[in-house]
Amino acid sequence: MSVRVAEADGDDRWHRLYARKLEVEAIQAFELFRRNDIEPVLIKGWAAARNYPADAPRFYSDIDLAVSAEDFENAQALLASKESSKIGIDLHRELRHLDTRPWPTIFETSRLIDLDGCAIRIPSPEDHLRILAVHWLNDGGESKERLWDIYYAVAAHQDSFDWDACLDGLSSNRRGWIIAAVGLANKYLGLPINGLPFADEARDLPNWLTATVEREWRSGVLHRSLHTCLNDPAEFLRQLRKRIPPNPIQATIECEGDIRAGSRLPYQLKCMIKRSLPSIRGVFQTLKAR
Repeated sequence: MSVRVAEADGDDRWHRLYARKLEVEAIQAFELFRRNDIEPVLIKGWAAARNYPADAPRFYSDIDLAVSAEDFENAQALLASKESSKIGIDLHRELRHLDTRPWPTIFETSRLIDLDGCAIRIPSPEDHLRILAVHWLNDGGESKERLWDIYYAVAAHQDSFDWDACLDGLSSNRRGWIIAAVGLANKYLGLPINGLPFADEARDLPNWLTATVEREWRSGVLHRSLHTCLNDPAEFLRQLRKRIPPNPIQATIECEGDIRAGSRLPYQLKCMIKRSLPSIRGVFQTLKAR
């Protein structure tokens, strides 16, 4: 066995062990919340990984749980208690910017999936596609690997997927985001879309959109908070260059913009103003703490 193959096998075993650790933490979190009359919904990582084939596992680094706005503060307190000291959870107040459907609707259509005797609640396939697509776009499309989330979210449920349930009631802009994300999965990963009600629209991707994702993938620079790069001047400069000008996909999503609008500049300017103050504040707080 070559060193490279051995290293790959070792990495795979480590990822599987870590995924198992996260599954245990997800079970513990659901049990803890339910003992306190809170019912969470698990989004992204584990729920997305369920769609992947066994020979192409999707690895993830944390457990994302969303709870109702009414339960959020109590859920935060529980996660800060000694009882949950070994549970690492990324907690969300409902779905924030990831979706505009009312939380009761998301909850009503959610599903329970058995994990070692614990019922894990996840969104319906139609709701989860929207969540995954907006999350990926809001990251600026920087990860080609995570585009597979969208591919498998559609491919794993192709025979039963209800596109009306997924897209009806959305703003025209958000509808366009989801269709564009599916179109990107078709163009770059080969997702079959023949027969979908919006197949022609999905294939007609704006040039600026494809140019942006290709540029992001070539650069290989993933987003990091500026204050975490202060000890690495080269990385700090890379992160500055990544932000100026703002990624046009990210700016469009943050401004609830139209993916087919003629110019990205208004969205980018608004995004730059919105993001600059928190970034500057984070840098100064880190420097002050030294």
